[in-house]
Formats: sequence, structure tokens, C-alpha cells
Amino acid sequence: MNRILIVDDDMDMCALLSRFLQRKGFETETAFTGNSGISKFKEQHFDIVLCDFRLGDKEGNDVLREVKSLKPATTVIIITGYSDIKTAVDVIKQGAFDYIAKPLIPDEVLSVIKKSQSHVSNTGASASSSDTNTNKQKGKQALQDDEYLVGRDPATKELYKQIKLVAPTPYSVILYGESGTGKEVIGKTIHQYSDRANKPFIALDCGTLSKELAGSELFGHMKGSFTGAINDKEGHFEMANGGTIFLDEVGNLPIDVQAALLRVIQERRFKRVGGTKEMNLDIRIIVASNENLQEGYRKGKFREDLFHRFNEFSIHIPALRDRKEDILLFADFFLQKACNELDKKIEGFEDEVLQLFIHYPWPGNLREFRNVIRRAALLTNTLRINASVLPNEIIQPASPGEKSKESGFHNIGSSKNPDLKGAASQAEYDTILKVLKQVNYNKTKAAEILKIDRKTLYNKIKDYESPKTVEE
Repeated sequence: MNRILIVDDDMDMCALLSRFLQRKGFETETAFTGNSGISKFKEQHFDIVLCDFRLGDKEGNDVLREVKSLKPATTVIIITGYSDIKTAVDVIKQGAFDYIAKPLIPDEVLSVIKKSQSHVSNTGASASSSDTNTNKQKGKQALQDDEYLVGRDPATKELYKQIKLVAPTPYSVILYGESGTGKEVIGKTIHQYSDRANKPFIALDCGTLSKELAGSELFGHMKGSFTGAINDKEGHFEMANGGTIFLDEVGNLPIDVQAALLRVIQERRFKRVGGTKEMNLDIRIIVASNENLQEGYRKGKFREDLFHRFNEFSIHIPALRDRKEDILLFADFFLQKACNELDKKIEGFEDEVLQLFIHYPWPGNLREFRNVIRRAALLTNTLRINASVLPNEIIQPASPGEKSKESGFHNIGSSKNPDLKGAASQAEYDTILKVLKQVNYNKTKAAEILKIDRKTLYNKIKDYESPKTVEE
């Protein structure tokens, strides 16, 4: 039975978590300070330590270091507020297994604990597990290591709940999302969580297909079936047989190709272009679009019957601007990948860069974010990335009269009935914004020019942030 030590200066929270975990079969102890937690840890055996990041006498990273120095194999899970997300990521780098963001949801706490148990079990397990399970685990690990990190924003958590719900089923899935949101990665994730995980996953961008070659790319062709067909060729459906096919931007397929596709899906049999032999088809279909396919068939651009064949389940992938809590996680993740590519050692980002990242709308989503950080890493020869290596569209303010996406300011002088206090605030706002523009939003330099300390500048910027920007 796993024993859990809960360290939190909120006595009510300790009691709540303790009772909940005891009902789930765990033994628990509580401590209300970092020092008392360490004392209990020295006196008793604990498999897991749940520790709030901000304690009255210590910080979570202090407790983490002491726990790991005493018993390195102990699992430490950090509890943190939204404002501490960047710090929490750093703590994970120091050895914490994971972190849980407030407000705490007991079932989510239990999920992370079970994940840690599974991790420990898998780490200590022998290599005699089945090939299928090994392939699935390798697939999932590769997906996270090589593609995109799974985020922590509530919108992301909801996305992955839907993925895990539909993945084990045979349902066809439509993925909706803006360009760059990672639709193919989500398609791969569904495949890896399915019972087809050790079978092929084949992706095809339908937006690049011409009407003449679409049939050949989808179903293959026989030598001599048309001009230029100098060899037999497998189509994407044939390559994916037994596994999953992912059709990106499926709404771009010509209508007559949609008709051929419908027949193949209905009959689960197909022939190569110019061929006579029918092949059986055992395949799962996942399609993606940045446009509403239902709207497409209403406008006559997409077959309604094909839409209903695909629409057994649909998932909407949130844009990066709607996943604010993920931005700093992805920043660190993409930076690490860029450093590996370039063989560089860059520790992180200046604070002003992180603020720019949070407030920028990221129209190109994760793809744009990754490219921005790769470029910044290439141009950086210091330990931390600063604003000078970011593209102009990120560091330049919005047009006059609009909210500045980079600074988060709103026009405080737009009231119909300005008073003297409002006029003074507007003048201060204009001055701060002007200086920030001059120094490319380097807040340290701006504070020096304004003859105020950095903390005061941050507080003033926070006062001028628009409510909408903060919520986004």
C-alpha cells in the first residue's frame, strides 16, 4: 500500500485530500509546514510526497531537494497556482514527477498519483512484457518526445478526455482546428491509444492533391493505367490497411473523388486505378479540417453522405491563444528541442519574452510557436533569449486605439467622461507604452529610463492590463 505525505499550509486542504485518498485505499500523513513535513519524512516511510509550492517557511523546491537527497526514489508531486506555472516547470526539471494546478480536483489528484505509480512500476518492470504493449508504450513516448508535449490547460485536459474516450472505439473521427494546432499529432494520439497502435498510421494532405492524381494517391495505380504510371504503386489506403489513415484538409477533395471515397468506405473494398483485383479494407479513418464540413455540404462543396460517414465523433482542437496555461510549457519544450538541434545551451527566456508569448495571439498556433523559438535559439548567443531576437509581429504593438497584444494594455483614456485622475493615468500610460516601444518591450531598460524599479513597472503594467487579456 502506498503511503502519502501531504504538505500544505492550508489545513482544510490537507484534511480534504487526506480523507479523499484514504477512501481510495492510501495511508496518509499531513504536515502544515515544510520543516514539519521533512521531519515526518525522516521518521517514517513515504512513497509519495504531495507538496504545495508556497509554504509559510519553505518553498516546494526546498522540500523537493531535501526529500530527494534523503530518498531519491520518492515520488514528489507539486501543488501550484496558475501564476507559478513557470516555476513549477523548473521544479519538474529538478526532479519532481509532476505538478497539479489549483483549484484542486480530487479525481485529477488521484489520476496523477496513479500515473506516478504506473511510472514507477514500468521503470522497475522486467523487459518481458508483450511486444504489443511495448510497441504501444514506445509509440506514446515517441509522440510526446518527438512531436508535441501534452499541455495542462483546462481546454487541453478536456481535449484529451475526448481523445481517450473515442480512441478505443472503431469510430471515424473528424478533427476541427485552425492551421498549426497539431491535428495530425492528435490523430496519431488517437491511433496510439487504440487497439491498432502496432499497425500503420498513414497521413495524407488532401489539400495538395490534384483532381487527376487524387485517385492514385488514395487507392494506388497499376503500371500503364495513365500517362506517367511507369510502375505499380500502393495508395495510402493500401499502406494503412489494418491501421489508421489520416486525411488532412479533407474538405479540399474534388466532389467526384469524394464519391469514389464514399463507395470505398461503404463497401470496405477498393481497386487500384487501372486494376481489376479488389482488395478488402480494414481501416480506421480520421479526417481533419480547418473549416466546418457541415457548412461545406450545405454550400454544396462537400457530400452530405460522406460527411455523415466521417462524423461518428468530432473533436474541436483549441487554438493556442485559448490555452494560456500551456504557453510556457511549450516554450520550454520547443527551446529544449531547438537546443538539441543546434547543439546549444540556452537556459530559458527573459521575463519580458514570456510576457510577449502569453499576450501574442499566435495565429499560426503551435507550428508558428515552434518556428519562432527555433529562430530565436539560432540567433541567441547568451544564456537567455531576449526580445531582440523575436519577429517584429510579436514585439510590435497593435494599431493605434487598439489593445497592444504585446503589453496587454488597454486604452484607459477612452471613457466618454474623463476626469483629472483619468487624464493623469492616461498620461502615465502613454509614457510607459512609449518607452516600452523604444526598448522593444525590455522592461528592465524601460524601468531604468522611467527611473522606477522593475517591480513598480510590472505593477503598473498589471494595473493597465485589460480584463479580457488576463482572461484569455
